[in-house]
Amino acid sequence: MLDAYRFAREAGCREGRLALAELPRLADVLAQTEGWVDYRLSGLTGERGQARLRLQVTGRLLLVCQRCLDAVAHDLAIDRLLELASEDSAPTQEEMEDDGVDVLPLDGMLAVDALIEDELLLSLPIVPRHAECALPVTAADSGKAHPFAALAALEHH
Repeated sequence: MLDAYRFAREAGCREGRLALAELPRLADVLAQTEGWVDYRLSGLTGERGQARLRLQVTGRLLLVCQRCLDAVAHDLAIDRLLELASEDSAPTQEEMEDDGVDVLPLDGMLAVDALIEDELLLSLPIVPRHAECALPVTAADSGKAHPFAALAALEHH
């Protein structure tokens, strides 16, 4: 846990390595949970004195290809600028439309692991798949008898 506003005011910096096995929501979409991601979280202050965090994450995730169901590598290079906003310091409409900065609603402490997991989930492709891959082998392709082939024979009687 981190006091994010203080961290930003003091221009703090935290670097580390986070094991994928410790991220339960992300584990649901991974082909395997071995490995880790490296991260760097920096605190800074915006032009108007607003508290901001810069999150950088690098690593490689193995996702399930939606075409062949094998593992497909997804390289990470996340670099996000997040502006902290409490209920009483809501950003202006212009700030909300700034594509370079995302608003992070936060009134208290920040769970760094949860923030990293959220950003990893947001970075995932909608349909992970290889650029080129074979379709999964079916019973018809493998030369084995289809389990319902006998039913087709019964239907003609």
